Amino acid sequence: MTEAKPQRAFGSAHLAVKPVSGRTRIATLYQEGCAKIRLPDTDDQSLEAVMINTSGGLTGGDEMRWRFDVADDCRAQVTTQACERIYKASAGIADVASALKVGDRASLAWLPQETILFEGSALGRTLTVDLAETSRALIVEPVVFGRKAMGEDIQHCSFRDRWRIRREGKLIHAEDFAIGPDTATMLGRPALFGGMRIMATVLLLDANAERHLEPSRKIIGTKGGVSFWSGKLLARLIDGDAYSLRKRLVPLIELLNEKAGVPKVWSI
Repeated sequence: MTEAKPQRAFGSAHLAVKPVSGRTRIATLYQEGCAKIRLPDTDDQSLEAVMINTSGGLTGGDEMRWRFDVADDCRAQVTTQACERIYKASAGIADVASALKVGDRASLAWLPQETILFEGSALGRTLTVDLAETSRALIVEPVVFGRKAMGEDIQHCSFRDRWRIRREGKLIHAEDFAIGPDTATMLGRPALFGGMRIMATVLLLDANAERHLEPSRKIIGTKGGVSFWSGKLLARLIDGDAYSLRKRLVPLIELLNEKAGVPKVWSI
């Protein structure tokens, strides 16, 4: 008899928004599998989207596909209902791909909560962003290599993260981050994490981003750094636990995310 293969999770969701009488409203909403999008009420003219993975986490062979299109003159932010958990993989990797498109004079804040990697997990993630000439985007991605409060000591996992960001079709920012499978050794290297287990990348794409450079440095302190060049403000933060990182990451987001601040679900 042929051994049955374990069922794998698949989810795909697409949200497009448009301007309606000065407010940002739904143009298209598509959901499939374990990918869901919810739209809580906001206090202003913008739109907030909450991504939900109803499978409760990801493991090897699972796939998630997210797509968000923000039309001209719209303001939106995207977050997650909770931290995304990447569990031990018996075979294959969890594959997550997100595609963002932002129109002229539009603004998008990509603010998922932490991705938590467990012992033996494997995650491959891609993020593609297409910006118009006058659009603004804030991208934040925090990653946790085992939770200190839960006594999780990560020895082996695999994580690969690929970013490609274009403005008017021209590549303006590219990142390829990879760690593992000997994660513990790499986390301990002074030139990488120096024994820390939490990191966050914060990227602001805005012609006026340079004005936030010095205030960002004061917030980040010695556990990280920030630079500005070519209309991009890029910050890296590291810390020993997620709570300590959030004490700096939240005020940094509040500084960079205009008047929108941090999504309400971050405090739930």
